[in-house]
Amino acid sequence: MNKNIIHIQHYFSPCGELILGSYDNKLCLCDWANEKHRDKVLMRLKKTLNAVCEPTPDDTLINASSQLDGYFAKQRTEFDMPLLFVGTEFQKKVWQALTSIPYGTTVSYATVAKQISMPTAVRAVANANGANAISVFVPCHRVIGSDNTLTGYGGGLDTKLYLLQLEGNFSLF
Repeated sequence: MNKNIIHIQHYFSPCGELILGSYDNKLCLCDWANEKHRDKVLMRLKKTLNAVCEPTPDDTLINASSQLDGYFAKQRTEFDMPLLFVGTEFQKKVWQALTSIPYGTTVSYATVAKQISMPTAVRAVANANGANAISVFVPCHRVIGSDNTLTGYGGGLDTKLYLLQLEGNFSLF
């Protein structure tokens, strides 16, 4: 049986190594190499897409790297990559909502829950946020606690702080 291919490439950002993945000309992975759940994320992608990972950069990954370069150089505040969300319908709804959080701003998990018309699903939103496989492009780093505290982040809290400061968001500190 032929397997589909998830093209993989490493990207070295100023705040840590990212693993990029594309499938069918869409970005499906931008995950921190030090992410403790990275293996689970990769297994979910491979199983759902019936795919294997190959370290063969394609045009999608080259474009993603270029857009990340612009972001980290403070020359890009929005991304225009085609994205492939691989998860439950609820997770996809949360991830789509995350893409609407403007550069340089933060929102709480409760705000995201209200945005998707499920105001009591704060914990489920937090779990979906944590399962996001497309960090930075789907800006889960912009979601903070209701008391304005930094909460968990796959790349670590230092990385989350770096990204928020990069975007000029100092209101937390």
